[in-house]
Amino acid sequence: MRMVVLGATGSVGQSAYSVFEQHADRVAVDGLVARQDAERLWEMGIRMGARWIALTDADAARRLSQKVAGKPGPEILGGWSETLDAVRGADATHVLAAMSGFAGLAPTMAALERGMTVMLANKETLVAAGDLVTRTADRAGARIIPVDSEHSAIFQCLGSGEPFRRIILTCSGGPFRGRTRNELQHVTVEEALKHPNWSMGPKITIDSATLMNKGLEVIEAHHLFRVSYDVIDVVVHPQSVIHSMVEFVDGATMAQCGFPDMRVPVQVAMSWPERWPLDVPAFLWPGQQLEFAEPDLDTFRLLALARQAGEQGGLYPTVLNAANEVAVQAFLERRISFLDIAQTVEDTLADYAGVGTMASLDDVLEADRWGRQRVAARIGTSAKGPK
Repeated sequence: MRMVVLGATGSVGQSAYSVFEQHADRVAVDGLVARQDAERLWEMGIRMGARWIALTDADAARRLSQKVAGKPGPEILGGWSETLDAVRGADATHVLAAMSGFAGLAPTMAALERGMTVMLANKETLVAAGDLVTRTADRAGARIIPVDSEHSAIFQCLGSGEPFRRIILTCSGGPFRGRTRNELQHVTVEEALKHPNWSMGPKITIDSATLMNKGLEVIEAHHLFRVSYDVIDVVVHPQSVIHSMVEFVDGATMAQCGFPDMRVPVQVAMSWPERWPLDVPAFLWPGQQLEFAEPDLDTFRLLALARQAGEQGGLYPTVLNAANEVAVQAFLERRISFLDIAQTVEDTLADYAGVGTMASLDDVLEADRWGRQRVAARIGTSAKGPK
């Protein structure tokens, strides 16, 4: 296989790099994309033999070009226009879509329009534009293979294609599992960034703390597996050993289990339907205690809000995602409190009239812009989008 990695310097991109190091004889790299971590991207490009690297921050690309002028290495591209052109023209069969947030939508769409297999780690792409993304994939004959650990687990459980009646997404509960709303009034950014099981970027880590991440995954599962929301359940499983489950029509339930290591779902997406060896420790089952509980929807309201937005359909999930991205950034910048994230998203959804349909990417961009500007006006922070 030959691939492009979107978000190469992020946590999922680094997992892909680790897989590449073990399977350089199986995987070739056409291009790598990041926002502005220029020096790391350059070094990765050299080590992975990439033909080109692209930084969506044009200034970062310009500075890197000046710094490495005359040195052998990949071609350096800069800015969104050159990045999208590079993805469209890539000599690749697979694209790992691991850019964070709404910014990942445009390059993912470019890959799908080319008919490439998209290994999807960017859940916001399906949340914000699920109907459009799936229509585009169907029209181009492109395949989407999930990389989120939960959706990868479901994908693996459904591999044999038996009819099923329920998808069960597992949820660690985040760093504040068991806390009350009163106890969350004064939590700090540092506390919210301490996920008990996974090492991830700041945005997804805050989403895990609010349980919005699981809400986004409910919407993502709806589009990935073409199922109604009433067959998607969420269960809190603090140990993160079972990554998700599928209950089949005969009552049998299949679970995918193992260490919480993102290299596993990344490699599954790369190798499917084969399984390649991977250098991870053997899991020791003796002594393991597995717990399960219902999520606390009163304290962590974003999970319920996300499901509600998904069920309303249309552009509601787009607005949900936009409001959440701006609110999370405001929290990371210490402009609002932790509990304000959910309140901001709820208020923004309540203000949205739901006008319009998802007929084109322009519709998605307009709804995203509306959501960001609404939050900016409400909390006095930047509404800057992916560009």
